[in-house]
Amino acid sequence: MALEDKTVKLCNCNRTMPLDAKALGAALKSRTPIAIHTELCRKEIGAFNEALNDPELLVACTQEAPLFTEIAQAAGAKGDIRFLNIRETAGWSAESSAAMPKIAALVALAALGDPEPVPTVEYKSAGSLLIIGPAEAALGWAERLAASLEVGVLATSARGAELPSERAYPVWSGKAAKITGYLGAFDVEWTQDNPIDLEACTRCNACVRACPEDAIDFSYQVDLDKCKGHRACVKACGAIGAIDFSRAETARSEKFDLVLDLSREAVLKTPDLPQGYLAPGADPLDQALAAQKLAQLVGEFEKPKFFAYKERICAHSRSGKIGCTKCIDVCSTGAITSDGDRVKIEPHLCAGCGGCATVCPSGAMTYAYPRVPDTGARLKAVLNTYREAGGKDACILFHNAEHGRAIVHSLGRKGRGLPARVIPMEVFHVASIGMDVWLGAIAYGASQVVMVSTGEEPEGYFDAIRTQMGFAQTVLTSLGYTGRHLELAIAGDAAALEKALWTMAPAKGPAKPATFNLSTEKRTSLDFAIDHLARHAPTPKDEIALTAGAPFGLLQVNKETCTLCKACIGACPEAALLDAPDTPKLRFIERNCVQCGLCANTCPEDAITLVPRLLLTSQAKESVTLNEAEPFNCVRCAKPFGTRQMIDAMLGRLTTHSMFAGGGALRRLQMCGDCRVVDMMDSKDEPSILDIPPRS
Repeated sequence: MALEDKTVKLCNCNRTMPLDAKALGAALKSRTPIAIHTELCRKEIGAFNEALNDPELLVACTQEAPLFTEIAQAAGAKGDIRFLNIRETAGWSAESSAAMPKIAALVALAALGDPEPVPTVEYKSAGSLLIIGPAEAALGWAERLAASLEVGVLATSARGAELPSERAYPVWSGKAAKITGYLGAFDVEWTQDNPIDLEACTRCNACVRACPEDAIDFSYQVDLDKCKGHRACVKACGAIGAIDFSRAETARSEKFDLVLDLSREAVLKTPDLPQGYLAPGADPLDQALAAQKLAQLVGEFEKPKFFAYKERICAHSRSGKIGCTKCIDVCSTGAITSDGDRVKIEPHLCAGCGGCATVCPSGAMTYAYPRVPDTGARLKAVLNTYREAGGKDACILFHNAEHGRAIVHSLGRKGRGLPARVIPMEVFHVASIGMDVWLGAIAYGASQVVMVSTGEEPEGYFDAIRTQMGFAQTVLTSLGYTGRHLELAIAGDAAALEKALWTMAPAKGPAKPATFNLSTEKRTSLDFAIDHLARHAPTPKDEIALTAGAPFGLLQVNKETCTLCKACIGACPEAALLDAPDTPKLRFIERNCVQCGLCANTCPEDAITLVPRLLLTSQAKESVTLNEAEPFNCVRCAKPFGTRQMIDAMLGRLTTHSMFAGGGALRRLQMCGDCRVVDMMDSKDEPSILDIPPRS
């Protein structure tokens, strides 16, 4: 890859990395000689200053990035400076002497720059906070936070706590029933089940003095286990009316910008909680950290809109019949819900995991941070540079930008480092990388793709990734590519990651790398990748058997029960099922089928069966006939309409019905729509509603 106008500054970090300037320059096809520095951040800082006039500068050091940035700002540099890590990811390794191709690939990756920006989602928070939990803890935090936030308290257990003497903020009692929303827009519903309404109560203490059982204390809530029903408190409360024992559980709701849930069990049960909702539980330290974070959630914020959705090809539902629910099932925040025949996505709740795009069989849901074509371009550049620099058996290691990065860097500092063939690529969330990217990477020349997780993600993501990897691995193995090409490594620390990577044997990939680009259309990307892998397969196959749930397959139709009503055609969102204009026929294009099951669920005769498989011949793209029938000709005008099987079945069911006695009505069932109307107008001997005599 030619770096063109980019200037590269490489440092061997006080000679702790064996860097070869000549070999790297040749691998990168650099137009200018590449110098290897020893102490670029110290005594050779002048070389960095000289390069500040260059329009684009790549500095292979992330540790001292703040220092370099400060120097550039002080010098008024206007060029673009990018930093990349080659130390922990390549140079500090037990195989550092063989890491030159990987270093070249990492430089080429950094030279690509950032992907295109994506639309954003906005939040607005004015700082209204509801604190939920036992009164003693909730009131304590309300007192601390009232100076900076607009607080309210929902006391889930108030007995034993003393309400403040000043009504500085609202206090309710009850049980939180439902919380929906996100930062700046929470709706909280709860039920008040105590006879005393804390908002109506004036805290005059009359009820406390009047109660003969001491069932009311300065929490101003009735202990119903002590109360004997004297109702002296009601009389003492008088016209205030805050106490009502006949009151049924009262439902209440309010809107808040933030929620601090101190309950031992959080009200919200989703694996990933929405922005602005913090549930530290009963631990005081966790509560303090949550309170500190709340103070930073006031103002206007934005985040990327991580997804794009194409309703037209969504296989969720048609006409009330459910098909695919994979995106709903995998979503850890509850951001995706059913909305009739489509799904509804709340972008404010989306956490950017991308699991929905990974499991979506049709590509209706796609990941946009970055888009698949951007990820594909980065993969192609990395693998091409690695291969041209002499590298073999490349393994792409996808990790997230937070904990995954920390473990990779820790492995470089403390352990054996990454093997020379393992090239790390950072993504926002590992669940966002799916089958189209995995198979695309193998087609581009990667030996393996490893997804590394620290184990903090919800288990549902692991299940989804393993399932999709199973389908992709079956395809590769069936085509004769030996070895394990796809791995999900659950590594909570550097030692676990080191064990997983250093014991992994290279797998066999295609002899010739692909040149296509990954597409925004998932099925198109899969078509390109699978076609390339099949073309160069060690053992070519026409058909690969898959397990249930795979996004490829055939439909089998029971011709004995199918009446060619064609309800399945209307239900198919992918144009896999087709009509024929001149004859009763059901046609099928296998490459379009995503095995969503909508056709089978819609079929009134239960005549359709899904058969998961991958057909690799040209027939997969051609229409084939699943069923056809003899057309039935109108007995009046001889125009074909319907099928003989359907008309015969209808006549068989209705022959004995009283409404069709006499033969004329039955014969009309054998006519087309136009002739049926004409025949009804021509018939003079049939009874009419006008012939019914009026009541006397």
